[in-house]
Amino acid sequence: MAITMTPAAAQHVRRSLDGRGKGVGVRLGVRTTGCSGLAYVLEFVDEAAAEDSVFESHGVKVIIDPKSLVYLDGTELDFVREGLNEGFKFNNPNVRGECGCGESFNI
Repeated sequence: MAITMTPAAAQHVRRSLDGRGKGVGVRLGVRTTGCSGLAYVLEFVDEAAAEDSVFESHGVKVIIDPKSLVYLDGTELDFVREGLNEGFKFNNPNVRGECGCGESFNI
């Protein structure tokens, strides 16, 4: 099982953590929502819980809770800029379908 980040994503997270002044990494998870069932949740983590899985990519830790790991195994987290827009992109090999608005996905 593995979760990875591209260099662009790791650099963005590192800059954000530095600007925040604290944190050990980011938590990537899923929650039930939207018309397809699941949506990604991304938040800063100040301390990992004992049951979390911790993956390090390009010097940045990605922390996953046990319930989300089954949906996220193999995911690559990227940070992309397209014109004036920028944001995280989730390259998840487990996704079988997405809703039309891009808010949610299913496995």
